[in-house]
Amino acid sequence: MPDHYDADHPVETMWEGRFITAKKKGRWEYVGRARGIRAAVILAIDPEDHVILVDQYRVPLGKRCIELPAGLVGDDDDKADEHAATAAARELEEETGYHAGRIENLGEFYSSPGMVSESFTLFRAHDLVKVGEGGGVDSEDIVVHRVPLSGLAQALEKWRGEGYAIDVKMLTLLGPSILG
Repeated sequence: MPDHYDADHPVETMWEGRFITAKKKGRWEYVGRARGIRAAVILAIDPEDHVILVDQYRVPLGKRCIELPAGLVGDDDDKADEHAATAAARELEEETGYHAGRIENLGEFYSSPGMVSESFTLFRAHDLVKVGEGGGVDSEDIVVHRVPLSGLAQALEKWRGEGYAIDVKMLTLLGPSILG
């Protein structure tokens, strides 16, 4: 192994904020979540084969981003021991206005492992019932989209043309359709 992967190098915390920590191990710099915070991402497809998506302004990108509903697990002191499935159900309802009758854990994934140590747990929401308008909490300004799976590639192309960012997790829904 090259020396910048050397197990003898300790992990140094270069900077730590409320939600993010910048770290260094040898010559390798990376970012992770602070305080053991995790993320839950929700794949919600209704009985008519429409996927429930959200868009919101993302400061690091400087624009709105089309995403699967998601949220942090254990980000508030009163939720430090929150189970990821509970957070997923809560976030789905807050962001989209849909309640899931059942939440299925699809596993842990890493979105950008060369730069970020954060993982997320992907959940599939089943038995969806619309119970509200969604939109998030506080100042999240979330817009909810209900898109037919058969038209998702075209919808993403349209949004991209309008200047939206597209979250990498959209690839979970495109599958073979992006291969032409």
